[in-house]
Amino acid sequence: MAASSNAEQTHLQDMEEGDAGMEEKDRDSDDEVEEEGMGVDISDDEEDNSSEDEKENEAEIQRLEEQLSINAFDYNCHVDLIKLLKQEGELVRLRKAREKMSELFPLTEEIWLDWLKDEIRLTEEEPNREKVYELFETAVKDYICPEIWLEFAQYSIGGMGSPGGMDKVRCIFERAVTAVGLHMTKGQTVWEAYREFENAILSTVQPPPGRIPTREEQELLKTQIERIHTLFRRQLAVPLMDMEATYAEYEEWSEHGVAETVMHQYKKALEQLAKYKSYEEALMAAEPPKLAEYQSYIDFELKEGDPARIQITFERTLAENCLVPDMWAKYATYLDRQLKIRDMVLSSHERGVRNCPWTMGLWKSYLLALERHGADHLAVSGVFEKALSAGFIQATDYVEIWQSYLDYLRRRVDFSKESSKELEELRGAFSRSLDYMKQDVEERFGESGDPSCIIMQIWARIEALHCKNIQKARELWDSIMTKGNAKFANMWLEYYNLERSYGDPVHCRKALHRAVQCTSDYPEHVSEVLLTFERVEGSLEDWDVAVQKTETRLNRINAQRAKVAEKEANVARQEEERADQRRRTKAEKKGQKKGPKGTRAGEKRKAEQDDHHNEWNNSSEHGTKRHRGNGDQTAEEHMVTETGLFGKKAPPGYKRPPPGNKKAQQGGAAAAHQQSSNDDDKPELRNDNSSVFISNLAYTLEEPEAKMRTLFEACGPIEQVRPVFASKGAFKGYCYVQFESTVSVAEALKLDRQEVEGRPMFVSPCVDKNKNPDFKVFKYNNSMEKQKIFISGLPFSCTKEQLEAICKGHGTIKDIRLVTYRSGKPKGLAYVEFADEAQASHAVLKMDGMCVEDNTISVAISNPPRRTAMDKAGSSRLPVDVPRQVFGSRGRGRTQLSLLPRSLHRQSGPENGAVAEQASAENAAGETKPLSNSDFAKMLLSK
Repeated sequence: MAASSNAEQTHLQDMEEGDAGMEEKDRDSDDEVEEEGMGVDISDDEEDNSSEDEKENEAEIQRLEEQLSINAFDYNCHVDLIKLLKQEGELVRLRKAREKMSELFPLTEEIWLDWLKDEIRLTEEEPNREKVYELFETAVKDYICPEIWLEFAQYSIGGMGSPGGMDKVRCIFERAVTAVGLHMTKGQTVWEAYREFENAILSTVQPPPGRIPTREEQELLKTQIERIHTLFRRQLAVPLMDMEATYAEYEEWSEHGVAETVMHQYKKALEQLAKYKSYEEALMAAEPPKLAEYQSYIDFELKEGDPARIQITFERTLAENCLVPDMWAKYATYLDRQLKIRDMVLSSHERGVRNCPWTMGLWKSYLLALERHGADHLAVSGVFEKALSAGFIQATDYVEIWQSYLDYLRRRVDFSKESSKELEELRGAFSRSLDYMKQDVEERFGESGDPSCIIMQIWARIEALHCKNIQKARELWDSIMTKGNAKFANMWLEYYNLERSYGDPVHCRKALHRAVQCTSDYPEHVSEVLLTFERVEGSLEDWDVAVQKTETRLNRINAQRAKVAEKEANVARQEEERADQRRRTKAEKKGQKKGPKGTRAGEKRKAEQDDHHNEWNNSSEHGTKRHRGNGDQTAEEHMVTETGLFGKKAPPGYKRPPPGNKKAQQGGAAAAHQQSSNDDDKPELRNDNSSVFISNLAYTLEEPEAKMRTLFEACGPIEQVRPVFASKGAFKGYCYVQFESTVSVAEALKLDRQEVEGRPMFVSPCVDKNKNPDFKVFKYNNSMEKQKIFISGLPFSCTKEQLEAICKGHGTIKDIRLVTYRSGKPKGLAYVEFADEAQASHAVLKMDGMCVEDNTISVAISNPPRRTAMDKAGSSRLPVDVPRQVFGSRGRGRTQLSLLPRSLHRQSGPENGAVAEQASAENAAGETKPLSNSDFAKMLLSK
């Protein structure tokens, strides 16, 4: 075998010398081209332009380096810096930038291949090959990439001439086929490269024609042929795409045909390929990130139960969905529970936290895996410190990661010893966690994340149970109660249970007495616990004291509750009075406006009700019948102001009816009103449960009943369509659609915001707000939605399709909503909902600051402000706590400016309470009394 290896080395050296000669010729030709190029004159303008570009690039490089010094976790900044440095040819700085990025993030396949090719060109000398080998070893750990493995194997072929070079190449190829040989679409390239390498070796060991090989050469030739046979057999046993071509090649190459065992394995692999083919075709047809297709593929593999195929499928999924924390967690859980191979498990956990450092659950699982596989204490502590600097998005995440680390430290302590290094470290970690929550977490989030002091409770239990130090536990509980927890009954009962288990009756009694005095949420329950305790443990004197304290406390609590209930009742009554006053004032103003237009002196008309739903439920109450002098009775009229529905201005395009058609309009209105009266006389025709309310329609909409019936007939059979008209026959922009079945309502609500003649049509359930005043029409969430992004600054011409084309490259889009005015004109705002939180975060990183049609957009996670009473749709009432005086007697002016000094705009406080009471009394009476100079002087002097 020594002679055979020497012969292989000799042949390989000949191959390398030939390759080196070809490389020298290529370099000579390149040098000639460069020398010829040097003869071309470069103009002064081109030199000036190039120098200016270099200065601009250098300034940009410095800016990016400064930005990374502030925030080292800016992924895009790393990528931009590497591109600029490569463009400028700064090789030393380029290498440092890549190394720094590799320390923080796993690099993509493209970045690794660029880096490896650059390093291969720079290190052509033999002593530097080991550095490139180390770089390859780092690259293959980030993701399972067949291209990187193939590049690694091909690079190692260049070092075959060194001692042990042949064995090293074969070792790398074996690792490659083990890692990616099962890859259905790309694994075949690695197998073929391996066979080509062995075929090249075979050509070097074959004797030249006409010469009889020696016995050693024959043995070497036989061994090499067997290697190639083995590779064919191994590859044909693996289900791979286009494996029929491999079988045909083997038939042609083998001199003795294909063995029965190989044919049997090949047929079995074909059967497996048939099962996997549908999933592979779905992946090829899908667009990135293909998460749903990969998920179904993984579920199928888990049912099949082949660990190697499950692993390669997970690796393929994560290579294209590296920012999906749930997928990393699922992969790590499978490895933890099924394979339990230390290196494989820890590697997956490490890659998971490097890809998704913001996910606390991955760090928590990583710490448990390190402890489970017996990692060194320094390694566990190092991972924990990295977790603290990862930048979690919630304060509670820091509480959970601290709990995991403290659990780990507690399991290291031998509590049979009174004192130990591990116990001191545990106590120090508890103290540090409390300081960290108080300083770092509260400073960043405005809250500690641990309002119930869970960490301190655990510490107190450990001191009481394991360390037998009940005094320390009491001190910790005293600190817990001083942090705002003394008013909660459950906290006192937790402390009582601790004293009951590890303390004495005296301290139990003290704890319960303090609980009775401090608890405000459930004082009855705490009192009952105290009385039960005294029944079991106390004397007659203790019982009397407990009864007296509980009765006194409960009487005080009941008195406070009665005061609160009375105050709430007064507030509700005042609100009702204010509402009545506003309605009366509004009716008077409407009557005054209508007075000059033909009403008789002293005659008043009833104002239109605020809630438009009353027209559906009871049309006869909307107005009063008007009697003329001859005793005839006119049709019932509805008061309609110029502002229209909800006090809003008429929509664009609204035109008043021409005077000549006045009689016709009055006739049409009377007919429409007569029809609605006839319908209202039949209660069985009105059913709110099977009806929807349509609003925001154009006032100029022609034949609204026919158009609404055509639009909604696809939702189900329609019982009636009732458009609402004003007294003069003009359409008021809203109507009611009643279906024969309640099932149709859900389908009709899906048409909400659909455009009708250029305006978004609002579709909402038909609800009587007099019976259900808390009903909310606003259907969108007003809290943070981590899977949804908010985009502002969009051009008004941007459509849904254009926005979808921009966003679909960052994840799976579930919904897109363009925000518009009531008229249908866009606001330049949009909400885009993705499949999960990770895709939304990725979209924010990539899209924020992007230019769309010369507009720079801003992108953030959706977190709309909470809607108040002034924000609710259709609300035109002022908030209760805002005095009417702020807006003046006629409401807020059209300019939105106030001539009153700002210092006088403050809410009434203790210093000017008299003036505020006077103003509120005037408002309650419906009068607006101007302030005199003396009133202003009193307010200024009272400051």
